[in-house]
Amino acid sequence: MEFTWHGHSTWSLDVDGTSLLIDPFFDNPKTTLDPEELDPDYVLITHGHADHIADVDRFRGAHFVATPEIVGYLTDEYGIEDATGMNLGGTFQAENAFVTMVRADHSNGLDTGYGTSGGMPAGYVVSDTKPTQVADSESQTFYHAGDTSLHTEMKDVIGPFLEPDAAAVPIGDHFTMGPMQAAIAVDWLDVDYAFPMHYDTFPPIEQDPQDFAKEVKGTGSDTEVVVLDGDESFDLGDQLDY
Repeated sequence: MEFTWHGHSTWSLDVDGTSLLIDPFFDNPKTTLDPEELDPDYVLITHGHADHIADVDRFRGAHFVATPEIVGYLTDEYGIEDATGMNLGGTFQAENAFVTMVRADHSNGLDTGYGTSGGMPAGYVVSDTKPTQVADSESQTFYHAGDTSLHTEMKDVIGPFLEPDAAAVPIGDHFTMGPMQAAIAVDWLDVDYAFPMHYDTFPPIEQDPQDFAKEVKGTGSDTEVVVLDGDESFDLGDQLDY
């Protein structure tokens, strides 16, 4: 499994030849990529805020996955025709990838002028094997936490049962967790690798990612913090020691 950070909360993933894109928003200072260069099979949306869906119209040929409320909004406002509406706890098979929608604690208003809700915000756990109660030591699993605060489901459900190897967590503070709470999340998740995201896009969320790395170390966790440059990739399969 290989994944690439395009700044903010935007990630592209390759899972055994199946390509996925999460929260397309390319008007951010960390990326120079023309989104037309990407051709994802699937687009996953965590919630309906503009800095997570701004470029969905560039990917109308993909299959979208989101809450039913978000799917309806994208259909009406962006002309998205191919989509699956799902909800927290569900798992969707996207060819070679298994996508489980998990809890995120955040707001989820849609830009309709009426304060319409997009339902529950979400995170996604993406794996190359179907989640089961039987641990699969050779699976590769990536957790995108979405826009969220710290919540105990990371410790009680996502970490022990969905078993992510790597986690992308917001560190920007103000709208989401800051470095300290994000570090606690990483410790609870017990992942091998942690990637900061959702920072340095706007003035309220300016952060030094090395502060996050120090906070992770301060928890006593042995998780490796990897600070990616915009449009930089990480190959999980090359790093895991089975």
